[in-house]
Amino acid sequence: MTKKNKINKTKKTKKIKIEEEEKKQVEEQEEGENPFEALLGAIDKQESRMMALFGEVDEEKSSELVFGLLLMSQDNDEEKKAIELYLSTYGGSADDMFSVYDMMTLVKSKGYPIHTFGLGKVMSAGVLLLASGTPGHRKIGKHCRVMIHSCNAGNIGDFHNLKNEMEAISHLQEMYINALVNETSMTKRQLKKLLDRKVNVYLTAEEAIEYGIADKII
Repeated sequence: MTKKNKINKTKKTKKIKIEEEEKKQVEEQEEGENPFEALLGAIDKQESRMMALFGEVDEEKSSELVFGLLLMSQDNDEEKKAIELYLSTYGGSADDMFSVYDMMTLVKSKGYPIHTFGLGKVMSAGVLLLASGTPGHRKIGKHCRVMIHSCNAGNIGDFHNLKNEMEAISHLQEMYINALVNETSMTKRQLKKLLDRKVNVYLTAEEAIEYGIADKII
């Protein structure tokens, strides 16, 4: 290789390194300007204590909430920092609802406050999650619609299986009623009267506060 070729190769190598460094700087700058990326970075550093359930209450969403609550309640600080849970859901699986509810109950028992926020719509399974926030810290949007109804079942089969499933649904309904009564100002009689309408019961934000599902309007 001639001296001239060596010089050209060295210049080319330096140029590539400079271009790579400039590209890296641009990417870092863009990342710093992106609020979503910044939020993800804050979550990674456990600086953010916010969680959200937007959409159906299902196994995937409930697992995210359960593990998130578990992680946020593992620090050893004397100060138990509050966890914020934002909700906007049409509802979903009762079993997955109870998995989140039980974890919320556990986290609160360890001294961590959970502030819940209802936005847009909080229905069915979402109602219990909103209500199970720390009393005094359950907020709801002025235009948020709240809806409660009886547990749904859609099983078919022979008589014995149907009877067994109906008994299971009845037990599930009773657990839901007891949990809501524990978390709200409603009596079992009041709640059963609402559910006995056998329709979707819609409540305004003000009515949700009257029933003790939430504490204040945002």
